[in-house]
Amino acid sequence: MELQGKSVSQGVAIGRLSVYAKKDNVVKRERIEDTEAEIKRFAEARTKAIEQLKGLYEKALKEVGEEGAMLFESHQLMVEDLDFIEGAENIINQEKVNAEYAVARTGDTLAEIFANMEGNEYMQARAADIKDVSNRIVSVLQGNDDSGLNATEPMILLADDLAPSETVQLDKSLVLSFVTRGGSSNSHTAILARTMNIPSLITVDFPDDVDGKMGIVDGFEGKLIVDPDEALIESYKKRQEKEAEKRRMLQELKGKETVTKDGKSIHLYANIGGVKDVADVLENDAEGVGLFRSEFVYLESDDFPSEEQQFKAYRTVAEGLAGKKVIIRTLDIGADKQVDYLNLGNEENPALGYRAIRICLDQVDIFKTQLRAILRASYYGTISIMFPMIISVDEVKKIKKILAEVKEELDEASVPYKDVEIGIMVETPAAVLMSEELAQEVDFFSIGTNDLTQYTLAIDRQNAKLESINDPHHPAVLRAIQMTIENAHKGGAWCGICGELGADTTLTETFLRMGIDELSVSPSKILSVRDAVRNLDLSK
Repeated sequence: MELQGKSVSQGVAIGRLSVYAKKDNVVKRERIEDTEAEIKRFAEARTKAIEQLKGLYEKALKEVGEEGAMLFESHQLMVEDLDFIEGAENIINQEKVNAEYAVARTGDTLAEIFANMEGNEYMQARAADIKDVSNRIVSVLQGNDDSGLNATEPMILLADDLAPSETVQLDKSLVLSFVTRGGSSNSHTAILARTMNIPSLITVDFPDDVDGKMGIVDGFEGKLIVDPDEALIESYKKRQEKEAEKRRMLQELKGKETVTKDGKSIHLYANIGGVKDVADVLENDAEGVGLFRSEFVYLESDDFPSEEQQFKAYRTVAEGLAGKKVIIRTLDIGADKQVDYLNLGNEENPALGYRAIRICLDQVDIFKTQLRAILRASYYGTISIMFPMIISVDEVKKIKKILAEVKEELDEASVPYKDVEIGIMVETPAAVLMSEELAQEVDFFSIGTNDLTQYTLAIDRQNAKLESINDPHHPAVLRAIQMTIENAHKGGAWCGICGELGADTTLTETFLRMGIDELSVSPSKILSVRDAVRNLDLSK
């Protein structure tokens, strides 16, 4: 039996199929007399849930980096949310019921509110997070173990869907691959799968009776093969061996230039989320950092990170890269990245809302604090600054004015810093259409293909229902990239790509022929992109 799905992480897995069925918590309504004791149980369960989430965060941080770990911080914030806490406590007090019932009912109520926000796919997706959090607390109250998915031998895991918390807990030595009926290629789980390098498929309509049978996951063609014959298994084993040999050969590219056979060279940088990722940048021989997502400094803090906190983080990365370029993107909070202390509130369409540079230009004190920290850190390395979600020349002029004021403040205090390149993220159609004028204001562009695809196609990238038409290879997206590169060069700016499309080696030749100057990708993708570049001959 051959079942078609969609690949979210390439590779081949061969092994026994195991269908995973989630165990739902059975919650009964019980009358209690001591409401204070029940509220205390609820508080203790929240504390333990937070400890579990912190453990998951640390595990994800080690295995998949800060971007993948971020979800568990957002779940911690949900556990501490006043609406959630007060809702459960009110039910306990007013109805004199057990904490399990109060938590489950509060979770269901809040999840339903989010799920019914029509036209707002992001907020609808948060309903699942609320359910995940309430189920976690109920599990703690019931004394259920939070050990995650268990296995005694290597297997291919099949499930309706996997929550990110479940994915992070997978023992990679025992889980060869996972296949889900649901999911989307931009879900948290799919991103985790790619960074964990587990061959994975989504949208595969498999029957439950495949449990225990042999199977093959073809992450290149998006296929699940059930009960393959010996000849097919042998052919896929040979493919696995070829892939392993290819990975070994990629290691030989360390220290070599990223240049085509006919002499066209580009810069190949890495995307990182923080200090802990520097080792991966060096290990994979990136030329530098093309995207330092500075928002993780904010997401890891319970309050506004001080100038000194930020300075230490930026300086550590700059010194760790020993003179290699580090491009720091200024605060990109909003949409799917929220922090309570910013008091952003709920928006009907957060992807189009109060986020990124819009916050910085509105709350200038926050912006200046970050700019001072970045400029101070520039003295210890080679730093550039990049601004996200730009839509106009006027915004860039305001930014440059604020930056000049910060430099003047540092000069007056005799604080040393270096001149830094400034650039913008091109991730809105407005920035593409204004790119010729914008290029005259900055030193470089970095194309954020994830958001550019979303905004160009008017498709919410988190919406699984639109997965079949969410095409980052769409001619409109590629034309927008081409226009941006050409206009950057007209205005005297260089142009790179820092979105996931930069690591898509099926487009590497296309990007080089367009004239791209730089690609910034996940550290694990550096050598495969270098290999793709070195095998090109653009003169043909």
